[in-house]
Amino acid sequence: MSLSVQAATVDEARLLADIHAFVGIETPSRDAAAVNRLADLVARKAEGSGLLVERRPGTMGFGDHLVLRTPRPAGERAPRVLILAHIDTVHAVGTLAERLPLRRDGDRLYGPGVYDMKSGVAMAIEAMRLATAHGLPHPVDLLIVSDEEVGSKSSRTAIEELAQGALAALVAEPARDGGKIVTARKGVGLCDITVRGRAAHAGVRPADGRSAIRAAARLVLDLEAMNDAARGITITVGTIRGGTGRNTVPDECRLEVDLRLPDMASADAILERIRALKPTDPDIRYEIAADLNRPPFAASPAGLRVFGEAARIADELGFPLEGVATGGGSDGNFTAALGIPTLDGLGADGAGAHTLDEHILVSSLVPRTALLANLLLRLPGTA
Repeated sequence: MSLSVQAATVDEARLLADIHAFVGIETPSRDAAAVNRLADLVARKAEGSGLLVERRPGTMGFGDHLVLRTPRPAGERAPRVLILAHIDTVHAVGTLAERLPLRRDGDRLYGPGVYDMKSGVAMAIEAMRLATAHGLPHPVDLLIVSDEEVGSKSSRTAIEELAQGALAALVAEPARDGGKIVTARKGVGLCDITVRGRAAHAGVRPADGRSAIRAAARLVLDLEAMNDAARGITITVGTIRGGTGRNTVPDECRLEVDLRLPDMASADAILERIRALKPTDPDIRYEIAADLNRPPFAASPAGLRVFGEAARIADELGFPLEGVATGGGSDGNFTAALGIPTLDGLGADGAGAHTLDEHILVSSLVPRTALLANLLLRLPGTA
């Protein structure tokens, strides 16, 4: 089957102009006003590309979410394809001016959020425009959320609503490891533990105290002993804070724990083990809150069929496409858990997500945008 959208028809200059404009507005997740400034710009760009724009107010103090739709008759309820993206970043305002300026060095374009994932937003809009011009066999919705980097608490309802009945979910998160597509992701769990002890003067009456920090140190070992590389289970105590001063036996210590879990069976088992942890000292108490933030995104036959179609398109475009499972979570975890065929990592190639080395490879923009546009036109069972 010949390609409908050739790489030569993708406007690289237009893509780069949009990416520069998007990266030029810094959007840390918890700065709703900043995120909404970019939402304003994205909405204008989408309207200029002939897309329909719906804006949904953010909740919980987060910015607004955008639903961009390909044109369709009023009341049209045909099955559609859902694309997922986000405009928030982990970088603070000021990063652009001080530590990670927007600049190009050969094939690399650097900037806060350029890889994760403002380039993906621009690519998705361009792919929708190109696919629409070639006669889409189904409607396409692009949901752009404002809080993905902090767990999508405000946007999860919209993600799951728009996923209902979707033919497939395509996630414009960046590519992995040299252009690989993501076919599975681990589930992400969050665990917060407070250890309660008893304060005492460290010099006068140390025996009266019960050190929460000492108990927490033992707890760290118990938690990290649950790691199982063979099964893909990763448990990391990321932060630990406790005590009030060097001369006081600490009565409180708090731990923040990250969990990466390959499937629901392991997720249920690990969460049960963590919630059941008990201190050996009767004068120490644990307060444990542990739950899944994102369910596991396991590879599925339907999802792998979508990958197979993407691989065939990439081959016709002249580059190989390899699928990979990753430990990082995305909004694709939610759609996959609903049974929607999900393919992730369709954005730009590059590296350095969440760091001061964040960059994309400009040479990846055109072929991967063409890949996404053709995939919209050729999804299995739709054409």
